[in-house]
Amino acid sequence: MAPRPQRLSSRTMAFVLAGGRGSRLKELTDNRAKPAVYFGGKARIIDFALSNALNSGIRKMAIATQYKAHSLIRHCQRGWNFFRAERNEYLDILPASQRVDENRWYLGTADAVAQNIDIVDSYDVDYVLILAGDHIYKMDYELMIQHHVDSGADVTVGCLTVPREEAKAFGVMDIDADSNIISFLEKPADPPGTPDDPNVTLASMGIYVFDWKFLRELLIRDQDDPNSSHDFGGDLIPEIVKNGKAVAHRFNDSCVRHSEDAPVYWRDVGTVDAFWKANIDLTQYDPDLNLWDRDWPIWTYSENLPPAKFIHDMDDRRGSAVSSLVSGGCIISGTEVRNSLFFTMVHTNSYSVLHNAVLLPHVYVSRHARLSNVVIDRGVHIPEGLVVGEDPEEDSRWFRVSEGGVTLITQPMLDRRDAAQ
Repeated sequence: MAPRPQRLSSRTMAFVLAGGRGSRLKELTDNRAKPAVYFGGKARIIDFALSNALNSGIRKMAIATQYKAHSLIRHCQRGWNFFRAERNEYLDILPASQRVDENRWYLGTADAVAQNIDIVDSYDVDYVLILAGDHIYKMDYELMIQHHVDSGADVTVGCLTVPREEAKAFGVMDIDADSNIISFLEKPADPPGTPDDPNVTLASMGIYVFDWKFLRELLIRDQDDPNSSHDFGGDLIPEIVKNGKAVAHRFNDSCVRHSEDAPVYWRDVGTVDAFWKANIDLTQYDPDLNLWDRDWPIWTYSENLPPAKFIHDMDDRRGSAVSSLVSGGCIISGTEVRNSLFFTMVHTNSYSVLHNAVLLPHVYVSRHARLSNVVIDRGVHIPEGLVVGEDPEEDSRWFRVSEGGVTLITQPMLDRRDAAQ
């Protein structure tokens, strides 16, 4: 009797690159790597790549960490500890641990995989899916892996379709009519169009599918190359484009939408402005990113918390939230909240007003505060009467005001302000 065919995802390992700081998020990554930054009221950024893999049928995963990894590791241990080895399921966390050389950390994205070749070998997989752990999107990786197998490619590169004028900030693909990548260009001044539309460009998502045997040999050769920066986008992909077969996979073909007419959704929340906007966008009546979709859920660590509570009902002291997301454990006490997103265990007090505010877990807002267009880091204690968002010049004396006018507040900033007054 012939063996039952397996889904390609069951023969694939997802290798998530989650070691970067994300310095453009400024103080939000002072104590945590970018993939560990909170998003959407409950989740962390890395949960999107991991959830996509899980929902796609992949049950073998590894996460490479490096910069200030404790928060990320703790989150994965608590929220992603349901894999069972007896069911042939694995999730390994792979901190940079000088496994190759006692003086050598991960030197680049490709080196992070190369230093763990023996671990990937132990998974006994045919394909390896390389993922960035710091983007917000929903994608069925099974469709991309199938495209890779059908095309016979050495590497398949996940690509966004972006307007040409916006593609100058990306690594972009020049392709032929069969989606074969002719050249890979890093942040070109004049990005190429596509064969079917000269006004758009394909930009790399940092997602790659390889046959493991092919990638394994490539990584070993790259390790021995003194001129390599040991990076997928900078070294390996251009080498394959030049000497092998690289194919572009369009995100449009595997994006998971909550309705047929929903737009393609992908966000790099790598700046304070982008982070604030992506969170605030969730407060819309019909947001482009649907966190309520049970067909493609975003899995994360769920704390055992009481429901959110709203108290007081007087004209000037009413606990209310309009067009907002309020997570478990929050107490909205006599506070007006509009177009805002609160993570868990936020406590606000009477006569305060918050508009367009993103509050990370365990923020405490004292009475008579007025806050608008803000991101407040975890555990911050907002003092009584603080006004932010009405005088940018005054705000910038104490806090970080972004190019888009969003004010980031952390506890060390408030402590410096208090010490100076």
